[in-house]
Amino acid sequence: MKIEIEEVSSHEALPLLSLNHVSLLCRSVWASVRFYEDVLGFVLIKRPSSFNFNGAWLYNYGIGIHLIENPSIDQEFDTIVEPRPINPKDNHMSFQCTDVGLVKRRLQEMGMRYVTAVVEEDGIMVDQVFFHDPDGYMVEICNCDNIPILPLSSCPLKPRMGSFKKAAPSNCGFMEKVMMESLSMDMMNISF
Repeated sequence: MKIEIEEVSSHEALPLLSLNHVSLLCRSVWASVRFYEDVLGFVLIKRPSSFNFNGAWLYNYGIGIHLIENPSIDQEFDTIVEPRPINPKDNHMSFQCTDVGLVKRRLQEMGMRYVTAVVEEDGIMVDQVFFHDPDGYMVEICNCDNIPILPLSSCPLKPRMGSFKKAAPSNCGFMEKVMMESLSMDMMNISF
C-alpha cells in the first residue's frame, strides 16, 4: 500500500514573526503572578489601562503571559479544584533550561509536585520536568534543545499507522542538520 502526502493548501503562510504571548484564565491574578514571578522568573509589566477587567501581563524569555482573572472559572468550565495527576501528554507550555537537575532541586525546595520524563532520540537524551501552575495549567521545563531541529524534508520518512518512522537511522543530510542547528541557535539567541 502506497500512501502519498499531499499539500493541504497552496496558499502562502501568514506573515508571522514569533509567538507573542499566551493568555490564561485564572482564579486569582495575584496567586498566578506570584507563581510566574517566583517559580518561572517572569517580570510583571504594564498592561493597557483601558482594560475593564482584572488581569496582569508578565514577560521574560521573549514571550508574554497574559493572565485574565475569572473567579468563577470552576463553574463555567467544569474544572477540577483538587490536584489532578500530572500528565506529560496533556496540553502544556514548555521552557528551555540550562540545568534540569537544578530545576528539580528548586521545585523540591518550594514543595511543588512534579513528574519527570526522558526522551531518547538516536542516543540523544532530553530531560523533562512537568508541573502545574495554581490553576492547573501544565508547565514543562526541559533541555529539548539537545535534539536538533530538522525539517522533515531532510530526513527520508515512511508513514506508518498514523505516525512517521525514519527509513534509515539518522541518515539526514549533514548540511541540512548543520544549517538547522545554526538556525535554531540563532533563533534562541534573539532577544527583544
